This record gives sequence, structure tokens and C-alpha cells, in this order.
Amino acid sequence: MQTLDRIKRNAAVSLRQGISPRRLALTLTLGFVVGCIPVVGLPMVLCAILAFTFRLNQPAIQAANYLAMPFQVWLIIPLLKLGSKLFPIEVRQNIDLAAIAHSPSQLVAHTPQLALQVGGMASQALFGWLLLAVPVVMLLTPALTLVFRRIPALAAESGN
Repeated sequence: MQTLDRIKRNAAVSLRQGISPRRLALTLTLGFVVGCIPVVGLPMVLCAILAFTFRLNQPAIQAANYLAMPFQVWLIIPLLKLGSKLFPIEVRQNIDLAAIAHSPSQLVAHTPQLALQVGGMASQALFGWLLLAVPVVMLLTPALTLVFRRIPALAAESGN
């Protein structure tokens, strides 16, 4: 039992080691905001790249990314609507989805058109996300920094 407690303590110390409240706030904010990108699978890779590039805490950024997953799904439609209002793309209405559902050959025939439509919709949703992401990071990072400065273990790291 002592060994397990010692491992937990060492893990907690190594996760906090050298992390100021501001840096932890930035890490968690970026993880959460990137986790809300409306393209499934992309946030995990981007969070890993951000953490590696800017020497952020990898477990913390990925934890925030995973916490954002429900928001990612919930925000896909609103971000798509926002992006389509600001960045309109012509949508072709001549694709018969019922025919595609019943005939694999129809799917093959319409695959390029579907890919273009899905790609266009994804770019609209990404554009909507980008418009909101920057202000959210700018507002959430200072707010979380203030919260983390009140936590004694984190405040000790920053030297305050």
C-alpha cells in the first residue's frame, strides 16, 4: 500500500512540476478549445502537436481534449450553420440519398460529389470554430489562471 501511495504522490508531483498557473490554464484551455474542433479525430493529433511544439503538459492537454468531446459533437451543427452563413458554398441538391442508400453502385457514382459536399461542410464548420476559438482562448486562459493561483500547490510553482 505504501508503494502505491508513493507512486501516486510522485505522479502528482511530476504532473505539476514546473507548471505555473498560467501555463496550466493555457494548456487546459487549448486542449478544450482544440477538442471542440468539429472534425472527429483531428483534435487528438492537434493537441499532441501543440503540446510537443510548445512544451505543454501532454496528459493535461489530452485530458482537456477528452473532456471536450461531448461539446465537439454538440457543436457540429451550430458551427456548420455559423460557417455557412459567413462562408457560403453552393450545395448540390441533385444527389438522391435514398437511391444511394439502396444501391452501392449509386454510392460509387456519387462519391466525388458527396466528398466535395462533405469537405465543403467541414470547411464551413472549421471556419465557424476558428471565429470562436481565438476569443475563447483569450478569455478563458486569464480566468483559469486566476482560479489556479488560488490552489496552493500550483501557486507555489509560480513563485507567488
